Amino acid sequence: MRVVLQRVSQASVTIEGVEKSRIGWGFLILLGIEQEDHQEDIDWLCKKISALRVFSDDEGLMNRSVQDINGEMLVVSQFTLHASTKKGNRPSFIKAARPETAIPLYERFVEALRQESGRPVNTGSFGADMKVSLLNDGPVTILIDSKNRE
Repeated sequence: MRVVLQRVSQASVTIEGVEKSRIGWGFLILLGIEQEDHQEDIDWLCKKISALRVFSDDEGLMNRSVQDINGEMLVVSQFTLHASTKKGNRPSFIKAARPETAIPLYERFVEALRQESGRPVNTGSFGADMKVSLLNDGPVTILIDSKNRE
């Protein structure tokens, strides 16, 4: 699993002109699921995200987690995070999980993140054409891949 984690002041998802989700201060999480992902990838990522200290303390140092600031999270599925651009000019998405594998993993990820963080987790809609709006705070953008833990 890969995530692009963005610290935001606000973020929202709109589908067909209707706002589905909106958050204030917290994380926008773009989640890419590949065919080889399992529950241990979910567990590891959710622990990492929940405890990641990228929010400023009173001295301006990144010492607080999303839990510490009572932040919110918005998870958006993004199969394009597994694009291969090695050949030609059209990306290949062969490593991205098919919907029958990805949807249950996506749903388990969202629930595990709620449980691990104790914080609200909003979502987009898996497979929908979504318009994602965000105000990146910092900016702070972090890439995390569950296959690169060391």
